Amino acid sequence: MVVADSGLMNKKNIKLLESARYKYIIGARIKNESGEVKQWILSLEKRDRVFYEQAKGQTRLIVGYSESRAKKDRYNRDKGVRRLEKDYKGGKIAKENINKRGCNKFLELSNNVEVVINREMIKEDEQWDGLKGYITNTDLPADEVYEQYNGLWVIERAYRVTKGTLEMRPMFHFTPKRIEAHVCICFVAYKVYKELERVLKLGNIGLSVDKVLDIARTVTTIKVRLPKSNRTLTKIMLLTKKHKSIAALFDENFWENF
Repeated sequence: MVVADSGLMNKKNIKLLESARYKYIIGARIKNESGEVKQWILSLEKRDRVFYEQAKGQTRLIVGYSESRAKKDRYNRDKGVRRLEKDYKGGKIAKENINKRGCNKFLELSNNVEVVINREMIKEDEQWDGLKGYITNTDLPADEVYEQYNGLWVIERAYRVTKGTLEMRPMFHFTPKRIEAHVCICFVAYKVYKELERVLKLGNIGLSVDKVLDIARTVTTIKVRLPKSNRTLTKIMLLTKKHKSIAALFDENFWENF
């Protein structure tokens, strides 16, 4: 089964999936549906994690509402509109800023002269807060379709970690063997990253892997060699409150539990 976001949502891609007899769940672009379908969606009672569906040929359009998504949609729009208002007052908005990217979709040309913020479009956009649609040719129950699609964030986060924290990209290799080696090292590093994430959760550390790594980079280890016995003493300097929040990770006994 293929699970993908709305970026895959076009007739050509869906036809390819169907010709290969794949089952799929794809994020729907519900704002681009026909007027009749959009009217049906906006008429639905908005109840958290309650799903509605409508047949679309051989597929089903499933629509659900989420309070957390609604809060996120409102926050992102309000933040974008505040940026537009600031740029508008500063005279930084011109014709070339009118496009469909982000909150720029709320801009329009008034009397073919002045670029203004369309408040009616903002009000219309508010109606869609919290709503999310899914197109599927499976016979899975609506709530299971939601759960399957919701698992996408795990994969997307894995890409962000490998490309960002683990620096898989940019790649400065050209031969196949070196490229494969680089990807392999990043894969192993990601496995270590996930294992540390698991240990932090089980050990009730209460910090993310990235935060722990940032703190650990500031920890100093001092080694002193005793001249008479030739012994080397090692001391990990946990000096700050942040250092002490990850002190358990430097205790050998801590790791025996995992």
